[in-house]
This record gives sequence, structure tokens and C-alpha cells, in this order.
Amino acid sequence: MQAVILAAGKSTRTYPLTLTKPKPLLKVANLTIVERNLEQLRGLVDEVIMVVGYQSDMIKGFLGENYRGMKIRYVSQEETSGTASAFSLTKQYVQGKFILMFGDDLYSRADIRNLAKYNNAILAQKVEDPSRFGVLKVEGDKFLEVIEKPQEFISDLVSIGCFIFTPEIFNVLEDIKLSQRGEYELTDAYNFLAQKEEIKVVSAKDFWLPITFPWSLLRANSFLLQRTKTDISKKSKVEKGVIIKGQVIIGEKTVIKSGVYIEGPVVIGEKCVIGPNAYLRAGTTIGDNCHIGQAVEIKNSIIGDNTNVAHLSYVGDSVLGDNVNFGAGTITANLRHDDKNIKSLVGDKVMDSEMKKMGVIVGDGCKTGVHTSFYPGVKMDPGTTTLPGDVVVRDIKKSE
Repeated sequence: MQAVILAAGKSTRTYPLTLTKPKPLLKVANLTIVERNLEQLRGLVDEVIMVVGYQSDMIKGFLGENYRGMKIRYVSQEETSGTASAFSLTKQYVQGKFILMFGDDLYSRADIRNLAKYNNAILAQKVEDPSRFGVLKVEGDKFLEVIEKPQEFISDLVSIGCFIFTPEIFNVLEDIKLSQRGEYELTDAYNFLAQKEEIKVVSAKDFWLPITFPWSLLRANSFLLQRTKTDISKKSKVEKGVIIKGQVIIGEKTVIKSGVYIEGPVVIGEKCVIGPNAYLRAGTTIGDNCHIGQAVEIKNSIIGDNTNVAHLSYVGDSVLGDNVNFGAGTITANLRHDDKNIKSLVGDKVMDSEMKKMGVIVGDGCKTGVHTSFYPGVKMDPGTTTLPGDVVVRDIKKSE
């Protein structure tokens, strides 16, 4: 069987993290989104057709033409004109029934395997706020119609971007017209197909982790860490006086210095130096070749590769990109005094993160001066900096 993965989008809603890399290469629990989905497909398919566009060379260079026995074929979408347009480019390569999935959310192997029992089917899940999704009208387990982001309640069952189809779906693509957003939408394709073929609706039983905003990574990271098992590399060094509790993964050639307290689930990559006397709290992922200094506390955060967090710093509920340097005494505030949800600017809109605790989102290559303090929910564009003693109350943009 084959799988088609749509991974061409620019993903502006996950800025600043996707200003320097495509969303499928963002990491969750120290593995990229695309790797995690390929792992779920392994053994179910023998070829993956990947539609790429934005920073496609990064994806091609990272994955190559084979992933653990699965052939990877790349199809380029030169102009981003919608999901149906991207999907149509794969027609000449698809042979027989195939899995179709979006490349920027995380899906479960068990759910994909269950979906693959059918000829045409949509993976679905109930959500609290269906107005943000494509809502499914059904009759039993039969799909009738999808309605994009309805303002009036229709149902709480939504399409989550994973499907099984026969090649007949390509026959309806010519019927699709431009949507109000000026794009050719995949939702129209399976609306048209439902008029000719029966499409089943299969509820996700295991998990679906949508990566919509930068802080979505924190929810996914926390969920996946709960499923980890302790694995401390024999090629790492854990000095005397280190305390490890819960599930903890420590990569090769990493040194955990005396006095470090690790409260799992925590994942630490390869060639890191942690401590001395650092405190790594539950939900923390640290990438490869990182330095976490003396008396640093990190809680429920993602730390990118080659990133340094210098002594006496606190990082809570935050995402730090690759090659970031936090100067000594950098502090991320992650809780409002009024206990309301943290809000953050996405494009020109202020979005509710739906999180009581959220720190900062820091792009690749940023640097902070000593004693920098961040307000909750602020972001730094890649390569930007702060001065010693700065109090950051709003997003730091590259142009500034």
C-alpha cells in the first residue's frame, strides 16, 4: 500500500518556529513530526508520496529517498493553491487504495490501521469547539457531507486530516471550484466522492495531536512523554548525587552532573551537559548538544538542538528553537496574576492559547542578555536578541 502526505504548506500560524524550517521538521519529544508519522506508517505501507513546497530542500535533505525500508517519493507543489491542488499532483503515482494524511498533525498507528480496513473512509474525532474544523454530517457511520468551520452547531464530530481512498477520488477533482479563501479544498473532493461512493466515518480511538499553533507542541510533547519508558544510554555519564525519578531517557555521550534532580517524564538528547544542580521537571524535552547550566530549572518545555540555557535561569511551559542562547538569569513568566488563559499574537490576531500556564516561544538562533525577563505568551523571531535586564512585554520581530 502507498501513503500520500501533504507537507507543502508554509504554516504561518506556527511562526516564529516555521520561519526557518517547515512544520513537519518541528520536533516533539525529540523526534520530528514527519518521522513520528512515518513511524506510524511503517509496516502498513511500502511507499510514501510526499507533496512538498515550502523549504522542500530541508525535508528532502533530512529524509532522503528511503525511511527505514519505505520508499519516499517527492512531488513539488510550486504554487500553494490549496489541499486539493496539492493532492492532485500525486495522481500519476498512486496505484490502488492508499492512505492520505496531512503532514503537520500527529496520528496513531492503531487508528490508521483501523481506517485502512475500508476502501473509502475518513478518520474523525469529537471536539469541544467544532467551529474551528471541518464538521462531518453522518448517518450512522456513513459520511454525508463536511461543512467547513460552521458558525452554527451541526455536530461535534470533525475530520482530522487522515483518510483512506481508492483512486476514484481523483475523478472528482475537476469538479472542484475555488473556495471563498481562494483555494481548491480537499473537503470538496470527498463531498463530491460521497455522491458516487460510500465513505465510512471511523472514530479515532487512540490519539490525534493537531499542531496548529506553536504552543500545540507543548500539549503533544507532554502527551507523548507520558508514553515513554526509561532508557539511559550506557554511553552517557550520570555523576554521583544525581536523582532520577519517573520515566527518563538520556542519549549517548550526555553528562548529567552532580546535584541534578530529574523528575520524569523527561527526554534528554545526545551530547548534552546538564548541571550541576539543575532541576528538570516533568514534560521537559531537551534536544541534542545542549548545555543546561548551574541551578537552571526547566519545566514542561521543549529545548531545541544546540541550545544553551545559562546558570540561574528558569524556563517554564516554553518552546526554544535550535541554536538559542539564554543568558544567565533569564526568566520566563508563565502565569497571569488574574489566572486567566495566556493569550498570544498570531498574525494580527490575539489568540487564546487555552492554557493557564504558557511561557515564551523563541525562534532559532535567538540570544538573550543576562537577567532578561519575559511576559507570558510573547515570542521572539529567529535571530533576534535582548539586552541585559530587558523586560519583554510584546513579541520581538526581526524587522525591529
